[in-house]
Amino acid sequence: MNAINQQAFAPASSTAATATSATTATTGQPTPAIELRNVTCRFITADGRATVALRDFSMSVARGEFVAVVGPTGCGKSTTLSLITGLLKPTMGEVRVMGQPVNGIDPRIGFVFQNDAVFPWRSVRENVAAGPMFRGKPKAQAHELADEWIRRVGLDKFGDHYPHQLSGGMRKRVALAQTFINSPEILLMDEPFSALDMQTRTLMQDELLQLWSAHSGSVVFVTHDLEEAIALADKVYVLTARPATLKSVYPIDLPRPRVMEEVRYEQRFIDISRKIWSDLREEVHIA
Repeated sequence: MNAINQQAFAPASSTAATATSATTATTGQPTPAIELRNVTCRFITADGRATVALRDFSMSVARGEFVAVVGPTGCGKSTTLSLITGLLKPTMGEVRVMGQPVNGIDPRIGFVFQNDAVFPWRSVRENVAAGPMFRGKPKAQAHELADEWIRRVGLDKFGDHYPHQLSGGMRKRVALAQTFINSPEILLMDEPFSALDMQTRTLMQDELLQLWSAHSGSVVFVTHDLEEAIALADKVYVLTARPATLKSVYPIDLPRPRVMEEVRYEQRFIDISRKIWSDLREEVHIA
């Protein structure tokens, strides 16, 4: 398969750049791309009971940083993504994106879901072009841009195919093209490769790293797979059992660039994996 072309994240807008410069000048530190400050998120169930998904949770993601979030099943990992996108509001605490409080959907954010977010009645080209058209691009320009992204993800011979005619890995390539065609500055990924077989998953992980490393946008990657988290990320956040709060943060000091099928066998990778698993295992047993 063709590797994804190494061009994806667009530079921040001039407004964002100005805001960043001002903040840096004032505080001496660059503004994080994402901040969750002491966030609690509570839901009311159908029977009227309150359920706490996140409790006093804090996370900071620097610009250009790749962060993975792991924790027991059902602990609230995906809730963090919904808060960042503005799909959920915190009950307490604050969520900021590029230094500003989250207030609705931010067009600078791209989201790759666990399940395929494609229109089954539309071709690959029409699916990839949907985002730019929704943002006001004329159909001809959107289709031209879609064809370029379809080529970049190695599907240039499949633009007229429909989702049911594609393999699982090919549909994930469509999902990446759908996301990156909109030039996101922040990419949120909710277990995007969990349904793929091991070989295809490894290929997709490698291509994601190529894509991210080209322009180093910020990524928050939720996964149940600890090895995947370590191999991809600069930093791994470990959440407790529900109601989730932050248990530990582990910087991943493995050198880049990383090759997925090789990095897992390095002694440093094995040492990090054992250390994080000993921490995570306690929460899995509790859950």
